[in-house]
Amino acid sequence: MKIKQLSIEDVLIIEPDVFEDNRGFFMEMYHHQRYSDFLKDCIFVQDNLSFSKKYTLRGLHFQVKHPQAKLIQVISGEVFDVAVDIRQDSPTFGQWVGAHLSDKNRHQFFIPEGFAHGFCVLSQTAHVLYKCTDMYFPEDDKGILWSDPEIDIDWPAKTPILSEKDKQLPRLSDMKPNELPYFCKTQ
Repeated sequence: MKIKQLSIEDVLIIEPDVFEDNRGFFMEMYHHQRYSDFLKDCIFVQDNLSFSKKYTLRGLHFQVKHPQAKLIQVISGEVFDVAVDIRQDSPTFGQWVGAHLSDKNRHQFFIPEGFAHGFCVLSQTAHVLYKCTDMYFPEDDKGILWSDPEIDIDWPAKTPILSEKDKQLPRLSDMKPNELPYFCKTQ
């Protein structure tokens, strides 16, 4: 397994070991003991699976009272996946990183707590599986506008398919302090 640190601390690309032969392939998608060495005591409690059509953009979503770290992997298709640092007082507040995830590269994207998450589907359809460290709480569901000009994400689709909810999300600069997580660095 290879681990790549991205430009924002603790956001990772994980390249699991894949064993291929004439029958196909085998890989471990998650192994608690092996992953705990670099995922800093994350315990995943909920798995989600989404199915989306080409140019669907889901995001940018997060929870404050029940923050979720996420381990994302594409089961079929391809997406451009994004993490935005929304931790108040973080040195990288408002910055984003993205990764292409597909059933071909089999990469995983780890996003720690305190980040907004979203993705845009590049293939005709995509199945996206993600593990979360806390349950989904509808009353704690928050988001930021996908096209916030201050964040300036370079999305691959300029006119994506969006939910009505995602079309109405505020810009990051319009969020109140109690609507955003805090940056806590423990060393």
